[in-house]
Amino acid sequence: MRLVLQRVSEASVTVGEVTVGSIRMGLVILAGMAKSDSESDIDYLANKVLALRIFPDSSGKMNRNIVDAGGSLLVVSQFTLYGDCRKGRRPSFDEAAAPERAQALYNCFVEKLRLGPVPVETGVFQAMMEVHLVNQGPVTILMDTADRNRK
Repeated sequence: MRLVLQRVSEASVTVGEVTVGSIRMGLVILAGMAKSDSESDIDYLANKVLALRIFPDSSGKMNRNIVDAGGSLLVVSQFTLYGDCRKGRRPSFDEAAAPERAQALYNCFVEKLRLGPVPVETGVFQAMMEVHLVNQGPVTILMDTADRNRK
């Protein structure tokens, strides 16, 4: 599972002309699911997202997590995070989970986050979406379960 987290002061996602999710301060999470992902990967990253200290404290240091900061999450599926551009001119998406499996993993990830104490909004799986955000900082963090066991 691969995530791109962006700390935002506001964000929304629209499908066509309809806003399907929006938040004020918090994190936009672009989530890509791999063929090899399991529920333990989902648990690992959901816990990591909720505990990650990337929000400023009163001194301006990144010492608070999303819960402490009182923020929200906007989770958007994005299979293109598994685009492999090492060969040729067109990305290969061989490592991305097939749509049915990816949707099940994505839904499980969203549900795990919703068990936490922060509001969670989403995009629409497999829809053509427009994501509007104001990246605060800017702060952008990459997380990948493939890095889980690296030292």
